[in-house]
Formats: sequence, structure tokens, C-alpha cells
Amino acid sequence: MRILGIDPGYGRIGYGLLDKTGNKFKTVNYGVIYTDKELDLPSRLHQIQNSIYELVNKYEPDESSVEELFFFRNVTTAIQVGEARGVILVSLVEKNIPIYEYTPFQIKQAVTGYGRAEKGQIQRTLKLLLNLKKTPTPDDAADALAAAFCHGNFRGVNFAK
Repeated sequence: MRILGIDPGYGRIGYGLLDKTGNKFKTVNYGVIYTDKELDLPSRLHQIQNSIYELVNKYEPDESSVEELFFFRNVTTAIQVGEARGVILVSLVEKNIPIYEYTPFQIKQAVTGYGRAEKGQIQRTLKLLLNLKKTPTPDDAADALAAAFCHGNFRGVNFAK
């Protein structure tokens, strides 16, 4: 099973792809989709949609794991990230990729065993769990890998929505 993990945003969208066979994970790829800061929000959302299509067409994931929005101090940013997240979800639906959503707490719990783990701890743990040569960076990509790993662990359990 191939899982596409996504850490939503509108300027930077993290993605991570894992293959899971039995209880073993293999990292396929991870990275960040960047949108052009000079463009208006609708154009950036269109870039996100096209990038999600490209990822799905290239890697053909079986399922997706998308981090839920949790807390924002800046309401404007929260709205923009929410709009980007909506585009991501619709893009996955249009490509017939099942979507599973997890809170940041659930993702951290799945990776480190501690739901309030810091980013560095998540990155170091992913390096060990996925047998990576280097710690996954940037944060957005590591968070997306963590979302994919979370889904791989909890797939089929009532934990997944």
C-alpha cells in the first residue's frame, strides 16, 4: 500500500510518500510544494491543485493522510490554510484517493509515543523508524512523512476517520 501524507499550507505544503508492506515501511519520496509569494491566493490555490495532481499521477498512492488544522493565532493565516486544505482535499477526491485525517496530536503520538513531541524529536524518530540516511527536512516534509506513517500504523483502526 502506498500512502501520501500531506501537511497543508498555502505557501509551503509538505508531502511524504511511504510504501507499507506488512509492518515494514519504505520511504518513496518527500518534499515541499512551494507556491509563488508574488501571486494572489486564487492563483496559489491553483498551483497547489496542479501540484497535488502531479504527485498523484507520478506516485499513484492508494490512500492519503492529511493533517487536520489545529490552532492558529492569526485568523487570516488560518483561513488561507483552510482554503488550501480544501483544495488539497478536493484534488484528492477528484483523483479517487481515499482521505484519512489525523490531528497533530495523533500524528505525534503515532511517531514518538508522545502527543506533545517537538518537531526535532519527530524528525529524529522518523529517521530511525524509516531507516533514513539523514533527518527529514524541512519541517513541512517531515510532518507529511509523519502523517503517512501515522496512517500506516492506524489504518483499519477506529482511530482513522
